[in-house]
Amino acid sequence: MRDDPTVTVYSTEQVKRARIAIAAVFTVHGAVTGSFATRVPWIQDHAGVSAGQLGLALAFPAIGASIAMPLAGRISHRFGARTALRGLLALWTLALVLPALAPSLVTLCAALFVYGATAGMSDVAMNALGIEVENRLDKSIMSGLHGMWSVGALIGSAAGTVAAHTATDARLHHAVAALALTTLGLIACRDVLDLQSSPDEDPPPRFTLPPKSALIIGAVGFCAVFAEGASLDWSAVYLRDVLDSSDGLAAASTTAFTLTMALARIAGDRIVDRFGAVRTVRTGGLMATAGGLLVVFSPSPAAAMCGFVLLGLGVAVVVPLAFAAAGRSGPNPSQAIAGVATITYTSSLIAPSAIGSLAEATSLVVSFGVVTALAFGLVLGAGVLRSADRKVTGSAAGSGTTAKSTAGS
Repeated sequence: MRDDPTVTVYSTEQVKRARIAIAAVFTVHGAVTGSFATRVPWIQDHAGVSAGQLGLALAFPAIGASIAMPLAGRISHRFGARTALRGLLALWTLALVLPALAPSLVTLCAALFVYGATAGMSDVAMNALGIEVENRLDKSIMSGLHGMWSVGALIGSAAGTVAAHTATDARLHHAVAALALTTLGLIACRDVLDLQSSPDEDPPPRFTLPPKSALIIGAVGFCAVFAEGASLDWSAVYLRDVLDSSDGLAAASTTAFTLTMALARIAGDRIVDRFGAVRTVRTGGLMATAGGLLVVFSPSPAAAMCGFVLLGLGVAVVVPLAFAAAGRSGPNPSQAIAGVATITYTSSLIAPSAIGSLAEATSLVVSFGVVTALAFGLVLGAGVLRSADRKVTGSAAGSGTTAKSTAGS
């Protein structure tokens, strides 16, 4: 067991540095995802798998994440938040090399399981620390943190695109990227808050069902992530197949959607601070619903692109606020965050295939009618994110210092 930790105090300046550090962690985490995504075709060829087998393999990251995420709270309890994040983030960045090394379907599935497990555990740890910094600063930062994740994904994707264009072996590309990102991640973790659990606090269970509050909050996150995943993966196909646009314009729609999401998340904190989580999500839900209707009834590619942009703007801040609400919804933040993360990971897994299956049975227009209905679910369910509104924790606001938390992260 750990020695009894000494209660320390963090100055306002230290908490501000912790905010920069956790933003860097989010960026590194996103860069791993972007680096991997661009080399999937190379990995498919190297492993010698068909499209159907690749689809099966790509389910394993979500499976690994869902199984491993509940362990993050126990690891943080045992080693402290900073040490846990440092180790979990390093495992995630280093796991980037595994898929490119896989020579067969079985080994690829195993590699992607580990890849997803380390992604999920580090995801829970960094979101828990992000919420703690938000509480101590007494201002919304979670949307901006997720925006930095999107920025990292764009950076990783850009580097991966260059590597693919120059026909660089993905094993070399990912080895270099993993080394660089591991180094950056370890540097960033030096300034995150070093939260410790009190010695008499019971450790969280290794595996447990998410609390009821996380299930309700997760349902709202599910709607947002489903709309996001469907738009990201199918917007280009929709413009090309339904509205007969060119391949270049169709691809531009996906890029515009991704950039819109990133910019909206970076700007979202000011909006949340001014209007509150519930009003922000409810307004975003109306915006996303209008965007979905514009896509479904679009007379032209340009109108459909505007619809996808509205969808991106509408759902951008929902997931960060869902994590924030989960982190404040009960006595065990990591358990609640893990529950919400599991639900949103599941949504991101099933959205692309669900849209494809429904489109095959009916049409893509009908599929995006379902997306529109889920977007309206944000309007109906926004009230459950009320706990995402900030609360001052630790010392009184404006005191200039914040007491070190004794709760597990």
